[in-house]
Amino acid sequence: MTKILLLLANGFEAVEASVFTDVLGWNKWEGDGTTEVVSVGLHEQLQCTWNFNVSPEKLLHDIALEDFDALAIPGGFEEAGFYEDAFSEEFQQVIRHFDEHKKPIATICVASLSLGHSGILHNRKATTYNHPTSKRLEQLQSYGAEIVNERLVQTEHIITSSNPGTAFEVAFRLLEMLTSIENTEKVKDLMGFH
Repeated sequence: MTKILLLLANGFEAVEASVFTDVLGWNKWEGDGTTEVVSVGLHEQLQCTWNFNVSPEKLLHDIALEDFDALAIPGGFEEAGFYEDAFSEEFQQVIRHFDEHKKPIATICVASLSLGHSGILHNRKATTYNHPTSKRLEQLQSYGAEIVNERLVQTEHIITSSNPGTAFEVAFRLLEMLTSIENTEKVKDLMGFH
């Protein structure tokens, strides 16, 4: 079984987390059956951006990173406290671990800023929230990332994306990395994406 660590920061956007649980969950039951998602956080109770409360399955200090094959991180809002967890040393250690072991890392929207903050995007192509009113691309660039202003950017084993609307694309790309194009197409079809 391929285990995916769904790393949740307080203030994350629920929809950006749910695409990972849904796409990889569909694969577990209707695809090739090889993926299992485990939600993990720093707190027993997390509050999403829009006041939706979630209890992660595991706390970060209770897991062994070596047990996981991929990392998925949804983005969130600064106003909801997202960056307090996302930029914490505990989160940064998780990100560096997955990068050092070249295991897939998939982020949606501003979650790529946590990768930048960890130092793993230095001299790598990446993107983040790119609305014209936002300064997030400049923030990502300040971490040494090579900005590519596209919906989804994959550099080696790392996926970054530009906004919440890319969430399903990111989840399907991660599924493709973990299984196959054929299996991903089957799951997409079953979920009505064709």
